[in-house]
Amino acid sequence: MVWRIEYAYGDVEQFILELPPGLAARYLRLTDLMLEFGPDLGMPHTKALGNGLFELRLKGQEGIARLFYCTLTGQRIVMLHGYIKKAQKIPPRVLKMARRRMLEVKNRGSH
Repeated sequence: MVWRIEYAYGDVEQFILELPPGLAARYLRLTDLMLEFGPDLGMPHTKALGNGLFELRLKGQEGIARLFYCTLTGQRIVMLHGYIKKAQKIPPRVLKMARRRMLEVKNRGSH
């Protein structure tokens, strides 16, 4: 089973390109695993947030980052939104953005 990773929004690609080196290396390592083994690597690497939304959990010396993603038919993983974590809980506006984008991507994919 070979998976593909897609970026539905330009700001997500930009976020990844601007990650500090340690977090960027972690992102590359985890996405390599996702390409080979699928989107659900389990804790502490990935976490299911419900209704098809997942969180990729990056931790490095520079801090903590999170990327939200979903899956589509055809073995596709779609990166939806990313942010640098500063608080214990996911900020409501960040989660709302990720959920809205997931609905957009899934509706686009079904046509």
